[in-house]
Amino acid sequence: MIVETMNELTAQQKLALPYNFIAIEGNIGAGKTTFCELLSRDFNCRLILEQFTDNPFLPLFYDQPERYAFPVELFFMTERHKQLQAAFSAGADLFTPLSVADYFFLKTLLFAKNNLNDEEFRLFQRLFEVLNATFPKPDILIYLHRSVENVMRNIKKRGRNYETDISADYLLGIQNVYFEYFRTETELPIVIIDVEDIDYLSDSTAYQKLVSILQKTYAKGIHRLSIRT
Repeated sequence: MIVETMNELTAQQKLALPYNFIAIEGNIGAGKTTFCELLSRDFNCRLILEQFTDNPFLPLFYDQPERYAFPVELFFMTERHKQLQAAFSAGADLFTPLSVADYFFLKTLLFAKNNLNDEEFRLFQRLFEVLNATFPKPDILIYLHRSVENVMRNIKKRGRNYETDISADYLLGIQNVYFEYFRTETELPIVIIDVEDIDYLSDSTAYQKLVSILQKTYAKGIHRLSIRT
């Protein structure tokens, strides 16, 4: 939840962002949703937040990953697809031109690659390719990078019971599949931002630095930036 006491951006800082669809990505506990909520507050954009708490298989997956990996990923894929399809349908709000999401649909495939065995992944990938063709890619992908140690601290701090068994090895695997994907993606700009030990919810200067990054345009490919002070 966004705290009301945070300093609002000045009129100059609220210059329009030069995108129609921004996807914010990062490891579990990186601060994706917080950043999206702040952008929605300050730029009146359509906010698309993943409803991960609705996945009934998630607590079971963290307890028995091999048994529940396929149903947990299938549920996530169908729910993400349904949410994005609604957001980008013909009847979507034409007066809110900017959409900000705390996930990129391709995340579905990356997590599945990390969690499924080879046979399950081949089947899952065929289903994904059908669904992925139904809505646009983001104009820019922002990846908020924190170390595994940092995201583990954040996970522990927010205290979700079903996340207590997440291991450092699992988080490292998620980080690695993102970076493998970034090396192969050539169709959109990917901005990897080092936010290690940065709390942009309470640090308005850090948040303004993040906004200034989004007020620029970037060539397709990988760009690495930092807002560390």
